[in-house]
Amino acid sequence: MALQPASGVRDLNPQQVQRNQELRETLAAVFRLWGYEEVTPPRIERMDTLKAGGAIDSRDIVRLVSDEPLGLRPELTASIARAACTRLLERQRPLRLWSCGTVFESRTADEGGQCIEENLHCGVELFGGLGVESELELFSLLLASLKGLNLNASHQPRLLIGHTSLMDLLLEPFESKQRNRIRTCLSQYDRLGLQDQGLERAAYHNLAYWLDRRGSPQDILNALDAQYPNQAVLEQLQRLFTHLRPLAEQLGLTLQLDPTFQPHYELYDGIVLQLVCQGTSAPVVIARGGRYDSLVRRLGGEGAEATGLGFSYCVDDIRDLPGDSITTTHEETAALICYGPKQTLESALQRQMTLHQQGRISVLDHRACSDHAEALDRLNQSGCDSLEWIDP
Repeated sequence: MALQPASGVRDLNPQQVQRNQELRETLAAVFRLWGYEEVTPPRIERMDTLKAGGAIDSRDIVRLVSDEPLGLRPELTASIARAACTRLLERQRPLRLWSCGTVFESRTADEGGQCIEENLHCGVELFGGLGVESELELFSLLLASLKGLNLNASHQPRLLIGHTSLMDLLLEPFESKQRNRIRTCLSQYDRLGLQDQGLERAAYHNLAYWLDRRGSPQDILNALDAQYPNQAVLEQLQRLFTHLRPLAEQLGLTLQLDPTFQPHYELYDGIVLQLVCQGTSAPVVIARGGRYDSLVRRLGGEGAEATGLGFSYCVDDIRDLPGDSITTTHEETAALICYGPKQTLESALQRQMTLHQQGRISVLDHRACSDHAEALDRLNQSGCDSLEWIDP
């Protein structure tokens, strides 16, 4: 019998579970303040929903053996969008939802077999929001929830923002057959692959220039406006960064604009984001998201309100950041209930019931103690903070 968990998954100890719960409740409290309602999408979905109309490769999905093509969700967005376009279709827009749940992503392990990555995600989705106003709300909520996490300065949080329309500007001069290959090279920072595309010298140098251009949003916007003037997307991004700049300064958050940034999942068709922190040995993406209007339309959304955007935190990655990333509002104490040789477990259970009615955490010691000194010894080994001693 195999005694190890499957490749890519892990057992969580009680401290890790408690930290996950603290992080979840911290994020949930912020989401509720902004008027977002909780939903719980299913872990198992039909493959056509999970693939999000081809935006997610089937190789990234953990398939189930069943009479119909089913799989475990690799992210939460597609399932919530399906619900928003069906069961929640009659709800007033904008529709604000949040959720927390486990996602499962399939990848190829170093030794060649399948590896299943299991992580707890917590995030929001905003449906029916119009224009840049919905993006202003979403990013403001992202920064408000980030503030609640109390990240350390050593985590060096950085918000990376891109936009699919910026990539479209760079690719506009090229034929459609060539665009996808160039897009892949730019999004994967593949300079050698870009050289192999047989581009004219001027075209290659222009793409290579933008491949290296990422950093201060204002500098990047100025450079883009100089080469591509009077673009609506640049005006929208200028408005967004003007709003975010003072909020980011208060949090010690670095803002970065990258014209060639594209996420792994081809789910988005507008603004995209990644929130990156410094981990123990390498940067860690703790949140990601963006706009996905096309997905909403593929799932049946119609009209001007067929829009969607959102973001999701990876709770496990936040928990594993070096140092404390969140401070609990109060420390819970636990009492150890011990009883003498003339008492029984039933009397200890009665005492525990009384403590529970007072809202106090208490743990039973099932074995009688010979005296009070032995009970104190057991308290020192129990991890509890106080002793409830029962003896006539």
